[in-house]
Amino acid sequence: MNPVWKAFLSVAVLALSALPALAQSVISAKSGVVSYAQGKVMVGDEVVKTSETKFTEVKENAVLRTEEGRAEVLLTLGTILRTGENSSFKMLTNRLIDTRLELLTGTHIVEVMEVQKDNNLTLAIKDATVVITKRGLYRFDVDQSRIKVFEGVLGVTVNGQTNLVGPGKMIDAATASVEKFDKEDTDSLDHWAKRRAELVALANASSAKQQHDSGCAPSGNNFAAVNNGASTSPCNNPCGSWSYNPWFGVITHIPCGRNIYSPYGYRYWSPYNVMQAYYTPPPPVYNGGYNGNTGGYGGMPQTSSGYSGAMSTPASTVSSPTAAASSSTGTSSSAGSASSGHGSAGGRK
Repeated sequence: MNPVWKAFLSVAVLALSALPALAQSVISAKSGVVSYAQGKVMVGDEVVKTSETKFTEVKENAVLRTEEGRAEVLLTLGTILRTGENSSFKMLTNRLIDTRLELLTGTHIVEVMEVQKDNNLTLAIKDATVVITKRGLYRFDVDQSRIKVFEGVLGVTVNGQTNLVGPGKMIDAATASVEKFDKEDTDSLDHWAKRRAELVALANASSAKQQHDSGCAPSGNNFAAVNNGASTSPCNNPCGSWSYNPWFGVITHIPCGRNIYSPYGYRYWSPYNVMQAYYTPPPPVYNGGYNGNTGGYGGMPQTSSGYSGAMSTPASTVSSPTAAASSSTGTSSSAGSASSGHGSAGGRK
């Protein structure tokens, strides 16, 4: 074999062998990890740079601000904050049992896929205090003192008075007045947040499958935490946590025991039942001889980016215009083939 080709193949094998290790990079057990930054994003005086090996953290009393840029920040497990242009917030406390932020300027969107036990999230905006306890999609326009609920329910306290704000309603953070708003009236930040949410959900199936294949369950079927001593082991990022997926280049969420749906309607698989997302035909049936009936699983509907691994069609989803072709199109299409069996195909619901 040509020496050049030998060298090329050696590098390719090494690169592929490194992927499983990267797939479950250790993610901080605190709120405030900047999982994605686009344009100019600052934490204190430091410019945030996207890296596959190191993620910037917004530590206690630090301020994240954007100029011509946007940021995606992991809060409590299952909750993502997406910050728009010319916006800022201060991290007051970053413990999962007590995460508190002060939204200072601009616009922020919070996607809550699930609320886990002992995880608490509180946001301060102007004169209002918001405690998030429900799965949902919430938008905070700080400069307009406006909080919108697209999906879910918020408890908003203003001047000692707590108001429950349901879907399709918005509340003034200064006066506590509540009124309806049109959930179809969205802007480019809403559309970007939805595309990011889709990409994060697409990455879930292959990450959940890796945990399934690695057998990260000490007992039972909940694939709970188990640490086998290797920092690169998938078992260091058990279900109910964040997990880095190198094939999609994003940090995704893996639920425990059951599937969940994001407020956008995207499905998140658990390691326990993720194999339903793949074309895994049942074994042939032998009744004294081969009868030729191998069966098979049906496919799932496609997402807007043409990928069939994560989109669901629950009865209640966030109502908003169909997003433009997802920025994840190229990534997800190539990732499905490059993941050596970890890209989701179709499956039963």
